[in-house]
Amino acid sequence: MQIVFASTTELAAAIRRKQVSAVEVLDAHLRQIDRHNSALNAVVTMDVERARKRAKDADRALAQKQLWGPLHGVPFTLKDAFATAGVRTTVGFQPLADHVPRDDSTVAARLKDAGAILMGKTNVAELLGDFQTSNPIFGRTNNPWNLERTPGGSSGGAAAALASGMTPFEIGTDLSASIRLPGAYCGVFGLKPTERRVAMTGVVPDPRGTPRALRVMACAGPMARTVEDLAVLFRIIAGPDRFDTEIQPVPVEESPKAALKPLKIALARTFPELPVASSIHDALASLAKTLRPLCRHVKEVDEAGLPAVKVSDDLSRAGKLIGMALGAFESQGQTPATLAAYLEALHHRDRSIVAWEQFFDSWDVLLSPVSMVNAFPHCQPGSPLQVDGKNETYWLVSAHGALFNYTGHPAIVLPCSQDPDGLPIGIQVVGRRWSESRLLGIARALSKVTGPFRRPPLAHA
Repeated sequence: MQIVFASTTELAAAIRRKQVSAVEVLDAHLRQIDRHNSALNAVVTMDVERARKRAKDADRALAQKQLWGPLHGVPFTLKDAFATAGVRTTVGFQPLADHVPRDDSTVAARLKDAGAILMGKTNVAELLGDFQTSNPIFGRTNNPWNLERTPGGSSGGAAAALASGMTPFEIGTDLSASIRLPGAYCGVFGLKPTERRVAMTGVVPDPRGTPRALRVMACAGPMARTVEDLAVLFRIIAGPDRFDTEIQPVPVEESPKAALKPLKIALARTFPELPVASSIHDALASLAKTLRPLCRHVKEVDEAGLPAVKVSDDLSRAGKLIGMALGAFESQGQTPATLAAYLEALHHRDRSIVAWEQFFDSWDVLLSPVSMVNAFPHCQPGSPLQVDGKNETYWLVSAHGALFNYTGHPAIVLPCSQDPDGLPIGIQVVGRRWSESRLLGIARALSKVTGPFRRPPLAHA
């Protein structure tokens, strides 16, 4: 077992069996960070002294037959959007450059309670507001598959660290494909749960105490190098915390072992009005051909086979809904939206949610692109992006994923293949709301076809 590319579950089992110590696992990851972080700039804040003490404590506890939890002794990094007690949390925002929270976010606390050891924080887009990862405090993060390309955003530091073996797992946030986009661009796995599944307490800390504005669409979920790890991590972080009052007490069941044979799979090479690169289009077509003899039914669906909602309208409404929420306390000279307008926006959203739920009455999952392109060259945000030689609107880059932020459906990104430039191609697997456990089981079965995590070139250096 090579420590830095072992899965989270493998590492936890090896530590429990005393095949390797928590200190050895931590030191291996710290060496990997020393080796590759100067090129990637993925890990931006370290907490080595406290991590090493915690690892020593973990080994002593095991020697006394004490087990802290399912992640006992496993080190990890965490996206610099989650508050971490005593460790700087900035969200890439200059006014928070020296912000050190007193309390852990719920996600950080649950991971620690499960026995995991925080090593440091990973880079983000400023205030999580871009599809690339750069900010005025820490600068730009690069993609381990090609340093001239973006790892995506806003969880780009998380995905780059994970793909390069600097951490065994991460937790991202996702308002507009911010888990799935970096997952696809860096060739790792990620789960965007149903909204209101994971408590958002302590996410994007606001020392001013401004009321939380984003109460729909935003969520947090795990990123890893196997589907099995996603399932373990999701069980740890999901559920009510007594502070985020909107989190539903839906039981998190064990992820069942799913077989491909009974599955009815819909596959969309793109959605109406959304461009997509030919490499992604062809990868999905090839996957459909491979899956047909393995499944009960695999059908490529076009506009006629999709819910009767206008994708461009839904994306526009998603943007307006986010704008209403963010503008409620910082309108920047604009007239705040009325309550009637906000409720009208939620009404339209309800209609789209119902339409997609009815779609999943007929299909077990939907396979689709994550993005219109694979990892694109670093550029000024807002610049047109090349899709097969044609300029396309920058802000459409997350549209395939953002559609399911709007409806709140759970979605998993699986690495699928590579494009002619050797960059990863990811696919999106979408299921019914509140069905994460079943979706993870199906994704595990699909991953036997799409393939395992592949190390990027930088990780072989």
